[in-house]
Amino acid sequence: MTALTRTDRRPDVHEMVVVHRAFRREFGAAAGLVRSTPAGDTRRARIVAEHLRLCAAGLEMHHTGEDIVLWPLLLERSAPSTGLVETMQAQHHGIDELVEAITPALAAWEAAPTGAAGERLAALCERFTAALLEHLDLEEREVLPLASRHVTAAEWNQMGQHGKDTMTPSQLPVMFGLVLQDADGEERARMLGNLPLPVRLLLKTAGAWQFRRYVRRLRAS
Repeated sequence: MTALTRTDRRPDVHEMVVVHRAFRREFGAAAGLVRSTPAGDTRRARIVAEHLRLCAAGLEMHHTGEDIVLWPLLLERSAPSTGLVETMQAQHHGIDELVEAITPALAAWEAAPTGAAGERLAALCERFTAALLEHLDLEEREVLPLASRHVTAAEWNQMGQHGKDTMTPSQLPVMFGLVLQDADGEERARMLGNLPLPVRLLLKTAGAWQFRRYVRRLRAS
């Protein structure tokens, strides 16, 4: 058997499972964070709202990478599975529409965190999370096997590079901290191994402190 070259070796698609785990956890907790915020507590509402915006920005980076890199490659190479890819694209559009509905509701609740505004926002978050989980389940079950056959590691890594290029310096430690929070030792090593050495050092030092501080602030009741 001929060894795969650096340009045609298969991707580590399990990376996406690790990323999805963070989205499942954080968006799954979103409605509860809103409902547990006392009415009138604008400081707490701001903390929760900033977290939900950060998670939404992370999801947008993730989906944009798929839109730019993954879907065009699979549409070109994975026939007769192109209908699946079109379903994934349609689900992206549906999730975007739910984010558009959440955005003004989140701003209104942050400014005036009444019980009624919180319940409206929490209900929207639940609808969004249900749609997102359906999408992530289908992607892991059906798309990742396709990607492992039809996409090279170099092409796959372009998606991750897009996200790293898009994140601000303040977002980077928190986003990676959220992604790695429930990762086991092997998953953590594989995810960090894809990063340049200066970024790895940042995440293990000042970035680790920044993430712990962020989580303490968010999880405080």
